[in-house]
Parts: sequence; structure tokens; C-alpha cells
Amino acid sequence: MKAINTGDSLQKKNNLTGWAFVLLAVVGIVAFYFYPMIQALLLSFKSGKGANLEFSGLANYKRLLVDTTFRTALSNTFIYLIIQVPLMIILGLFISVLLNDSTLRFRSFFRTAIFLPCVTSLVAYSVVFKYLFAPDGMVNQALLGLHIIGTPIQWITDPFWAKITIIIAVTWRWTGYNMIFYLSSLQNIDQSIYEAAKIDGANAFTQFFKITVPLLKPIILFTSITSTIGTLQIFDEIMNITKGGPGNATMSISQYIYNLSFKYSPDFGYAATVSYSIVILIIILSIIQFKVAGDNKNG
Repeated sequence: MKAINTGDSLQKKNNLTGWAFVLLAVVGIVAFYFYPMIQALLLSFKSGKGANLEFSGLANYKRLLVDTTFRTALSNTFIYLIIQVPLMIILGLFISVLLNDSTLRFRSFFRTAIFLPCVTSLVAYSVVFKYLFAPDGMVNQALLGLHIIGTPIQWITDPFWAKITIIIAVTWRWTGYNMIFYLSSLQNIDQSIYEAAKIDGANAFTQFFKITVPLLKPIILFTSITSTIGTLQIFDEIMNITKGGPGNATMSISQYIYNLSFKYSPDFGYAATVSYSIVILIIILSIIQFKVAGDNKNG
């Protein structure tokens, strides 16, 4: 009986020690994540200018359904999502396979060079892209010099090309982020699997789609979800390169939230409502991605 009591006391002591270690993190998460989320949800049911807010029920959500500017921002964001996310995942996967080749020289240099954009300042690289894609910027000068175009492309002021510029900028910055996840997973795959496939006559193309992609399925799902979340929250590139123009042609949902809060007459209640639209979209798209990817236990 004494031994049992001693064991229970030790277990309780270990539990208390464990909680003591995570307590500060738990308090921080509750204070800086969950509390602001709850306050933002409550704020979304209020209307008014500045600090003069009054409870208005579902008025903000009804306004959201007929808001043409929100529809434009939502449409732009989905264009970025549909094009940029698959592009970023495919490029990251392709590059990681190339850089996982043990016979490739200067592998460390290439890995560092491709990952380096991820740690650069968002504002700094956005400004650099703005100058690169200016009418007299380096990109137009190079295209003119190679006789690919006859007149400079209006990368920043044309609605179509402005979106392309944003997609190029975001892809350049975040492809290396996905590449690191794929690369680390590739290095954990037993090479004997590939050797057996070669003996059976499988070429590189077959190995990639029959071995590499299925084994990386959980990581592809993870990067798909994180890339989706990041794209739905895209802000810095648009704010610093196009400022949402021309004529809201590149405005994202996050920039619209910023404008509602700080650029237009401050409407924090409606801004909170728009911000929760991102939360809802993230939940819906994450569920869809999980369903499409399937359950690994059953797959």
C-alpha cells in the first residue's frame, strides 16, 4: 500500500512539474491568441465609427453579403490562392528532389540560396520587386534587350500584370519554405526503396509519382494548408508593391481589413467581421484539403 501511495505521489509530482513548464506558454497563448479572438468576435457584432460602438447584432454580417469591395477583395485573394499555392508546392517539390541528389555539387549553396528569401524582410523585398517591375525597371529592360517585348509591360499599373507581379513575388519568397519540409522528408526515405524500384525497371518519372509523392503525402498536405492560410492573409506584398491598385484590382481581404481600420473612417466592428471571413475560409478550405488528401490510415 505504501509503495502504491509513493507511486501516486511521484506521478502527481511529475504532472505538476510538467504543468509548471508549460504554464507560461499556456497563459501566453490564452492572453495573446484566444482572448483577442473572442474580443474580435464580440466586436464583429458592433457598429459605429472609431470608439463609438454599439451592439448591432448581425448587421455587419448582412452588410458583408452585399459589399462589392469585399467581393472584389475575395475574388482577388482566390485568384492568388488558385494560382500561387499549387505553383509554390510544385516548384518546392521539384527543387527539393533535385537538391536531394547526392551527386549534385554545391548542394548546400543552392539550398541556402533558395531558402534565403524566406528570411528576408517582407517590406524590403516588396520594395525591391516594385523597382524591378517598374516600367523602366530591370525586368522590362531585360525583356526589351532580348526582343521578347516591343514596349514596356505595365507590371504595376495594369490589373492583369499587377496580379502576376504579386504572384511572382510571393512564389519567390515562399517556395524555399516548402522546399525545406520536402527536403527533410526526402532524406528520411530509405534509399533501398528506390534501388529496388530501379531493379524492377522503374525510371525516374515513375519513381517520383509512385514512391516520392505518396511517401510525402502528409508533408504535401501540411504545406498545402500552411500555404493556403498564408495566401488568405496576404498583405505586405500588395501593400508595398501595388497598394491594392489599380482600382482595387489587386486588393486582398487583409488589405481591406487594414483600410477599414486605418485608411477609411475607422469601422473596427465591420473590420472584425471581415477578418472572421478569413477564419471561416481557412476552416472550410482546410477541411476540403483533408478530405481530398484522404485518411492516411485508410489510404
